[in-house]
Amino acid sequence: MRLSAELQAFQGRLGHKFRKPDILMRAVTHASIGTATRPDNQRLEFLGDRVLGLVMAEALLAADPDAREGQLAPRFNALVRKEACADVAREIGLGDVLKLGRSEMLTGGRRKEALLGDAMEAVIAAVYLDAGFETARALILQLWGGRIAAVEPDARDAKTSLQEWAQARGMPPPVYEEAARSGPDHQPVFTVRVTLANGASTEATAGSKRAAEQASARMLLERMEANDD
Repeated sequence: MRLSAELQAFQGRLGHKFRKPDILMRAVTHASIGTATRPDNQRLEFLGDRVLGLVMAEALLAADPDAREGQLAPRFNALVRKEACADVAREIGLGDVLKLGRSEMLTGGRRKEALLGDAMEAVIAAVYLDAGFETARALILQLWGGRIAAVEPDARDAKTSLQEWAQARGMPPPVYEEAARSGPDHQPVFTVRVTLANGASTEATAGSKRAAEQASARMLLERMEANDD
C-alpha cells in the first residue's frame, strides 16, 4: 500500500515511518467510514490505551521513586485522559489526516476532543504493532515530552474532586447542564453550568462539553475550598 502525500507528511510529524502502511491507514480511519473491507480504528484504540498506560506508569515510577500509589494515580490519570491525548494529537496535526464519514465531517469531527483522543491512542497502537514496544515507548515519551515532569503533584480530575467534596458533606453529586452553545456546527463552543445542592454554581466555556465541564468544576471546587478555609 502506498500512503498519500498527507499521510507521508504526517509520518514526519509523528516521528515514525511505518513499515506496514496499512496499520497507519487503519489507525486514522474512524468508525463513521469504516467497512468490512476498510477496518476502523476502534480495536487499535483499545490496545493503544493500554500501551500508553504502561508507558506512563513506568515513567511516573521512575520520576518519583518515593511516591505512593495514591499520589501517582491522579498524575497518571492526568497524563492518559482523553484531553491529554487530544492535545498531543493537535500538536502533530492528527486531525488533518483522519478519515471520517460525512456526518462527522459536517459536525467538525477533526476538532472533537474525544475523537482526537481516541485516534491518538489508535496511532500509538499502530506504532506498537509496526515496530514493537520499545519504539512505541520512545515515541510516547517524546510526544508527551515535558508533560510528565510538569504534571501537578495533585493532578486530580476536577469533576471527580468536586463530587468527592460534595459527598463528604452529605450532598448529592453536582448537576451539569449546557447553559449555551454558540459557533458554527463544525466548531461549536459550549458553556456548561455546574450546580451544587447548596445552590452554589459556576459556568465555563470551552470547545467541547467535556472541557467546559472540567473547567466549571475546577472553578467551583476552588471557590468551595476557599470558603472552607
